[in-house]
Amino acid sequence: MATLNHHINFNGNAEEAFHFYRSVFGGDFGMVVRFKDMPEFPFAAHEAEKIMYITLPVGPTVLAANDVPESMGRTNENENRSKIAIGAASKEEADRLFHGLSAGGQVEMPIGDSPWGSYFGMFRDKYGIEWMVDFDARG
Repeated sequence: MATLNHHINFNGNAEEAFHFYRSVFGGDFGMVVRFKDMPEFPFAAHEAEKIMYITLPVGPTVLAANDVPESMGRTNENENRSKIAIGAASKEEADRLFHGLSAGGQVEMPIGDSPWGSYFGMFRDKYGIEWMVDFDARG
């Protein structure tokens, strides 16, 4: 079966965001590639340390990201067409992930019992990324 992984574009703060995500999810980065590591693609000197590609394994999936080079324009940090959905293994894990990832962000729906029967919450983190956390005891 196919696996869905999430990839996020950042405007120069991918590394900071991923250190924050690692502090919540745990684990180690799977890969970190900087623009300077790709000499065949010329980038401005002040972007040499920016992230070309970074990964953080989360369970059986991977959260990946990059910084968008200034020459390509800025990415919309307030887009609202997609959210990263997390299926928690327990109510306690849902609370930990929700409160950890939403720290400094904006809660759209506090975590709690939902009308559809699961334990659910929704927010935009301090980097503008939208998340949904869900625990469904029914399996």
